[in-house]
This record gives sequence, C-alpha cells and structure tokens, in this order.
Amino acid sequence: MNSLMDHPFPKSITSKEKCKRLLSVVDTEDTLGIFIDADPDAMASAVALKRIFWRKVRKAEIYHINAIQRADNLAFIKFLRIDQNHIRHMKPSKITKWAIVDSQPHHHEEFKDHPFDIIIDHHPTAPSSKAHFLDIKEDYGANSTIMTEYLRANRIRPAPRLATALFYGIKTDTDNFVRESLPNDINAFRYLYRFTNMNIIKKIESSEMTKKTLDSYRAAMDRLKIIRDIAFVHMGNIHNPDILVMIADFHMKLAEATWSIASGVYDEKLIVILRNAGFRGDAGKTALKLFGPLGGSAGGHKGAARAEVPLEGIMKQNKGRSDPGQFVQKVLKNLK
Repeated sequence: MNSLMDHPFPKSITSKEKCKRLLSVVDTEDTLGIFIDADPDAMASAVALKRIFWRKVRKAEIYHINAIQRADNLAFIKFLRIDQNHIRHMKPSKITKWAIVDSQPHHHEEFKDHPFDIIIDHHPTAPSSKAHFLDIKEDYGANSTIMTEYLRANRIRPAPRLATALFYGIKTDTDNFVRESLPNDINAFRYLYRFTNMNIIKKIESSEMTKKTLDSYRAAMDRLKIIRDIAFVHMGNIHNPDILVMIADFHMKLAEATWSIASGVYDEKLIVILRNAGFRGDAGKTALKLFGPLGGSAGGHKGAARAEVPLEGIMKQNKGRSDPGQFVQKVLKNLK
C-alpha cells in the first residue's frame, strides 16, 4: 500500500506516472466504491475511473449522495446508460477501497466518514484531504479533463458513450469555456470530439425544461431583487437544490448583474448558489468568507460556488430570527 498523501502531486509529475501510482492502490480482489455528488462532470469522471480499473479490481460501483431530478441530468443518465446507485443502497462492509471524484471529503457530510484511498478533483484543496492517491488540479475547468488525460496516458481509447459523457462533462463545467479553464480542457475537448455522439449531446441539452422548471423560473422572476450589481433571489423551501443552480445561471444573463445569487431551504439547510462574472470577485472565496464560519460547507471556483449551512447555525447567528432569505440579504451587504 502506498503511503498517505497529504499534498496533491506536483505539476512536474506526468499523467503516466500518476496512473502507475493509481493502479498500485488497488488489487484484483478489491471492490471499489466511487463516491460522487452527481452532476455530468462527476458522473463522467466516475465512469472513466471505472473504465481505468476494468479487470484491475473485482468490482467497481458508483454511488451518488444527492437526489437527481434535473431533466437534463436525467436525460444524461438515460441516454448514456450511467450505472450508479444512491448511497443508501451501499453496503459498506462489501467495499474494500474508497474513491471520490469531482469532490473532496469536506464538501458533504456523507463523505466525511470514509477513509478515501483515491481523491481526484479540480476544486480548491482542503488541508483535510488525504488519500493514498491524491490528485487535485485547481486550475482545471473540469474533472473530466483530468480523467481524459488518465485515459490517454493508459492508452485507453474511450468508447462513444464514455467519450460523450466526458465531452458533456467538460462542456457543462466550463459553461462552454466561459468559466475559467486551461488549454488542457480545450485539448481534452478536441480529443473527445472525434468519438462523441453529437446527436445525444443535442438531445441532452434540449431536455433542460419541464413545466415544474418553468414554474420555478416564474417564481424566481417575481422574487428577484437587484442589489447594486447583485441579482439575488430567495426561493424559500425547495424540493431540489438543482433549481437554484439553474436560476443562478439564468440570472447571470441580466445586463445589470456581475453577481447572481440564488438561495433556498432544503433538508433543514440553507443552500446558496453564487455566480460571478467580474474581474475582481471570487465566488469560491466569497462563499467561504460569508458562509464558512456558520458551519456546514462553502467553497468553489472564481466564477461558481456553493454554500450549505444548517438552519440552526443561522438561528444562532441571527439571534433567533429564522427568515433565511432576509439573513442572506443581510450577509450580502458584506459582498464587495
């Protein structure tokens, strides 16, 4: 077994060298559990890791922690036949090695109790992230880019379904390269294009809207507030946090907005989605600064971030007053 890594690989280490270490973490008798907070980039990355370990482990299974309800994500799963299960169906005693992709243990309570052997991510590194294989590339626009580089280093030509998944993962996480990214992302995107089924990409992208989604957009427009250059909306109690992501992205289309922030309450937690298009602002650092001290989790990239705060933490901070929307609006006064 390799020693525990408490720092990601230095940039001088090649993908080929990393893959040798990655393969040395497992053996043929292992059952690998791959954890994700399911979105296209995470699902594609998990499927790619499963492909890399084909015939290298006894079994590899993908487990997601979140409810998947967005119409486009469901179309992604359906058309690309993504084989995964919710974490509630997992039997921990059957798993001998643990992996997490497109995330880190501190990102969610469900991740914190597992000793991960493999962590592959592109979000800012946390000091608590330790594993026998730790590859975190903060500058990459998509985790799917990292996985594509692994496939190429292992001389694995991706099948059309895997290539299409990775292509879409890069496409969505970089927001068609509007968000921060590297030439590596572009190179991976171009490489995958030749194997990608573009008809499936078009079908997934055209499956974004449902009537329920339109109802949420209508409510968001009715509640929208413009505070300086911030488009802010609090949606109250929500059935799925994904709607906040869609609304925050949608409100970035406003000419007056440099920031778009959407919040709502789900599962006794305040969920806040932040988007930033300014030169000076940093959504990830802002989320951590404004919401990190309240408990829960907060962080992300320069252009996109997320915070999840237990309602009890807000009650303490807000002297017993429990209106989460007013609380977020008050916190936003500190946003510069």
